[in-house]
Amino acid sequence: MTPRSAPHHVDLEFDAPDLRERLDALSLPDLDAVPFGVIAFDLDNRVVGYNRYESDRAGIAPERVLQRDLFIDVAPCTNNYLVAQRYTDEPHLDEQLDYVFTFRMSPTPVRLRLLGEAGAPRRYMAIRPR
Repeated sequence: MTPRSAPHHVDLEFDAPDLRERLDALSLPDLDAVPFGVIAFDLDNRVVGYNRYESDRAGIAPERVLQRDLFIDVAPCTNNYLVAQRYTDEPHLDEQLDYVFTFRMSPTPVRLRLLGEAGAPRRYMAIRPR
């Protein structure tokens, strides 16, 4: 993994009612300061931001995921109706669900927060261990 400088801390809660808006207000490098996992991706599902917390937790360097398709290359275990399809079907998405990641790691229970807004250039998957 490429070393990164220690980020400052962003006072942001996983359950914040305005989480999508607050993530939108951050630059992609500032996502490293978020105290839970965040994957930012564009309308073509290409990963544009992968924060330090998630990189460290998953053991996957950002260089291996940036500009790759989130649901095909990075986390194919989420390419289903519970996760990936929600971003297509719901124009105003803010949903939490318990999930188990199974790709590139042993089964890992997490809490996901799926965030998206029609017309916004970035969508997010926030990840918190359970």
